[in-house]
Formats: sequence, C-alpha cells, structure tokens
Amino acid sequence: MRDEEGLPIELPFFNRIIADSDLDGLCAAAILKSYNPDAEVVFSHAALIRSGRIDDVINHTTAMVDLPFHPNCGWYLDHHQTNKPNLEEEDKFTKRGGVCNWEATPSAARLAYNILSKKIDLSHLEEIMPIVDALDSGQITLDEFLADGPILQLSRTISLKNLEYNHQLLELFAEGNTIQEILSNKLVKQQLSKVIDERKKVRDYISKHTQIVDRLAICRLENSGFHSNGYLVTAWAGDRADACCIIHGFEDGSVDDANRPALSASFYANSFLPEGQNRYDLSKLATALDPTGGGHVNACGCRIQSPGIEANLELWLQMWNERDQVLLI
Repeated sequence: MRDEEGLPIELPFFNRIIADSDLDGLCAAAILKSYNPDAEVVFSHAALIRSGRIDDVINHTTAMVDLPFHPNCGWYLDHHQTNKPNLEEEDKFTKRGGVCNWEATPSAARLAYNILSKKIDLSHLEEIMPIVDALDSGQITLDEFLADGPILQLSRTISLKNLEYNHQLLELFAEGNTIQEILSNKLVKQQLSKVIDERKKVRDYISKHTQIVDRLAICRLENSGFHSNGYLVTAWAGDRADACCIIHGFEDGSVDDANRPALSASFYANSFLPEGQNRYDLSKLATALDPTGGGHVNACGCRIQSPGIEANLELWLQMWNERDQVLLI
C-alpha cells in the first residue's frame, strides 16, 4: 500500500541492510538503521552483488540500498539508471512480496531520507544531505572541490578497506549525531588527517600518469594502490577533457579483496564544464565489455576484461571517438 507520492505507507520488515561502501551508501544505511537500530549492516559494492559473491546473505528480510537490484532481497532502494529493474523483474519481485523503491533522486540517501523522514526524526542529517546529493550526482562546483571541505574529506575516509571504522561512523550517524559532532569525534579526526595527506600524493601521481586522448583523460592508477574518483582527475584536466577513464586495482587482485582489488575502470563526465555531465552516456562504455558494469550515465564503472587493459582501452577509445553517434544522450 502506497501514499499519493508512491511511497510505502507500511514499511517492509528488514533485519539486515546491505549498502554500498561510500558516503551515499553509508548515509542511506544510517537512515535505515535509525528506523531499525537492531538491523545488521553489511557494506558491499556493485561487483560483489553482480557476481553473486554474497547471495547467501540476501533474503526477503534484507533491505538493499545504493547497489544493483537483487531479486532475493525484500526491500530495494536505489537511484542508478543501470540498476533499475525492468518491468518484468519488478513485477515478479513485487508479486513475491518485495518492495521496490527506485527513483532518479540525486542520491540513494535522499531516497531513503524522503521515505523515512515521514516516520522518524532525521533532522540531524539536514545539513549533510545537500552535500551527499551534490557529491553523488556530480553537482559539486570546481571551487567547492578545490576548497576540499570537511564533508568531502569525510567521504574519502569511507571504503571497504576499513570496515570497523565504517561501522563506527555509521553508528554515529544512526544515533542522531549532527555532522559537526561527527567531525569532532576523535576517531573521525584521525581518519580525516590521513585522507588529507593522501590526497596530495594521489594528485601528484595523477598528474604524472594521466594523458588526454581526444578530450578523454585516461588516468592509469593500476598497481599503484591509489584510488580516485572523477573529480580529482577532471579538476586536473580542466577544460581539456569532457570525461575521464580511471584504471585502478591490481593485476593480481581479486574482487573479494578490498586491500588488493581486481583491475577495474571508472568513467566520469567532467561535471566542472557547462553541461559537461549530460552530453554522453558513459554507462555504455562500462557495459560494453563487462555485463556486470554500470552506474549512472555520468559516473559508472566496470571490471577490466580479458585480454587486459590495453585491449579494453582500445575498444573504449573507439567508442569515444564515435561518441556523437554511439554515446550522445
């Protein structure tokens, strides 16, 4: 049963939350956990879901947020275009008793907030929500990015490499702390200090390992241990690039190992340019070789496929060279 906005009046029961391991996923999980403090939270990522690695922990009492659709969960919340279940999948899912909330909100946290703020007090999140939205939808301005404010720094402290910290941060949000109280927490301040130092190193590495080919900035971070989102690369490229492709992970890595992940590629539109993020559907690059790839049209990713990076890049560059016919939105 739903209200006039299409939101569930009676929320589905869940005792486990599976969420993406970024700021959006963590905030969305914190909102769900604020509603049900006893729910277990599992942090994951898209490749683990699509590869079936954690199928054994997904069932009808599982709420999944900010991740690819899984038919065995009980409540699905997301906003990624390539994650949206088709009509047949959604019909089968809802007939089985599942509840599907897919909406093109700027963030998955916003979707969870819109639903649950009608049920519980989420006023402690009002200050951070606009920044979560902006970060996840490519609406951060160049000046805001270069200023590197504390919430942008906080977003970089979250990863699968430090699950204990993720859960501690999650609890701080779920327990009703304001963002200022969280940023003043001793543990959080220690993590912020680390990512501030690391950003300088990543920025220097990017400047030495990025080339621009036909207005596509190709950043090679593989085997370096560094990871970056598109903001840092496109800020470096400036108006010379319309988008970027970032290669990260390790040649001997594994999708199951957060400390030594498998080779992957991320594609980001240059959101710092006027209309920069709404020109090309980069998700077509992410799904061209990897059926488990995807995300937003302006921010997405995939795993490197055999025979390797160079062959993958060759195809992506061919598609990019024909972008006005192949990728134009």
